[in-house]
Amino acid sequence: MLIPPKKILCLLTLFSLLFPNSHSQSQPLPHSTICIVGSGIAGSSVAHFLRRYSTQSAADIRIFERNGIIGGRMATVTISGETFEAGASILHPKNYHASNFTKLLNLKRKTPSNDESSLSLGIWDGEKFLLKTFSVDSKIPFVQKAVSFANSLYMLLRYGFSLFKMNSFVEDTVNKFLKYYEGFETRPTFETVEEMLKWAGLCNLTTHNLQEELMNVGVSPLLIQELVTVITRINYGQSVFISGLAGAVSLAGSGGGLWAIEGGNWQMAGGLINGSDVELHLHEEINSISYLGGYYELNSTKGSSYMCKVAVIATPLDELNIQFTPPISIPERQLQHTHATFVRGLLSPAYFGLKAVSEIPQLVGTIEDPDIPFSSISILKKHNETDMTHKIFSRAALPDSLLDALFSVRKETIRINWGAYPHYKAPEVFAPFILDGQHLYYVNAFENAASTMETSAVAAENVARLILSRIFGEVSLSSPNFISSVSDEKILHSDL
Repeated sequence: MLIPPKKILCLLTLFSLLFPNSHSQSQPLPHSTICIVGSGIAGSSVAHFLRRYSTQSAADIRIFERNGIIGGRMATVTISGETFEAGASILHPKNYHASNFTKLLNLKRKTPSNDESSLSLGIWDGEKFLLKTFSVDSKIPFVQKAVSFANSLYMLLRYGFSLFKMNSFVEDTVNKFLKYYEGFETRPTFETVEEMLKWAGLCNLTTHNLQEELMNVGVSPLLIQELVTVITRINYGQSVFISGLAGAVSLAGSGGGLWAIEGGNWQMAGGLINGSDVELHLHEEINSISYLGGYYELNSTKGSSYMCKVAVIATPLDELNIQFTPPISIPERQLQHTHATFVRGLLSPAYFGLKAVSEIPQLVGTIEDPDIPFSSISILKKHNETDMTHKIFSRAALPDSLLDALFSVRKETIRINWGAYPHYKAPEVFAPFILDGQHLYYVNAFENAASTMETSAVAAENVARLILSRIFGEVSLSSPNFISSVSDEKILHSDL
């Protein structure tokens, strides 16, 4: 039976009203649109490497950020008109992606002054200082070097050759990690984190905790209980029972030659996004991702829908509420929350059983004890003898009553709660880089190995290569050598 033309028109009109997202021939599917969720170092690095490696210059890249600023966990805080790093704050001399980004974007490197690099250290057990290094209020280079030598000798007398064994363990791990900067001729793309770790010889470090790994190489229990614990509590807010690889990365972050970006590390993400011809959506959170056969539909909290050939998750999924259709399955993971409290004022020597502020170490680290309410206290800037800006790390929010006990003077206080990194435990279990067997990618799967700005960039580079090889069958540029592209000889030849 023939259907009258008017009825056909009515049926088509009704269909379009009921299914407004349906595509006709006049609305071609987004074959070259890549959607990235997250504007931190992972998301911005994916966009950068996609542009750098591909001849598909016409491809559209969209980045969605639920906050009003870019950078993710790279952020700054302003206290009394001065700006300090509030999130990811330090870079290692062998972080070659970050070094190359800094050079490419003409950003200025900030290295610690002699005053900062020779901060006095105290290890607090809740009642007393187990260790206090020497300090002197002098800007004379000879005096500073003499104090540094005295502190090195002091640490050697206390911990013995375990210090060298610890450093050797860290250096061996860093050297294995450097394989991720090799050229494409020897470096494949990886679909799983396990493959990526095994290729570099790092996978075994995720199967045992840091304490076990250090004891296996002969590091003394005293060094592990004191100095190593202080470092892991500061850098990852966790104990020495974190996995060995995360622990080694944490220890590497306490070495010499550390640096940051003048004005804030978030500028790396900003510069990479600006240089990658990206359509940026701020204040727009993605709440659902659906695979519709050949493309993805992303729906946002603004009620907007976006069609993408490729979808990239470049932010931790652990505390997000994105609905996936069809559902995805990834290992359950908890984020470790670090509370960063910034205080401008004056510490109270009475809290530490001391008589004068000058007796308080400039960096107070703590051992693993549930009764100690903070992980560390450090001086960010000394304005004068009675006015300083401090940064306190803790696993829980610090109440005003505790801050009033810690500080004799408190002019300004800012609190930030970061879902900063995974809660590490060995053996680690990893989500895949490809979540659905199609073109839904997860950069932050690598964070269960280690979470830093550089590891995010390394994972992002691998994901960008995966996308280009699986979608377009290409990675067009000649193979880069990331180490040789860093021109600063000090960076290239810095030791831990």
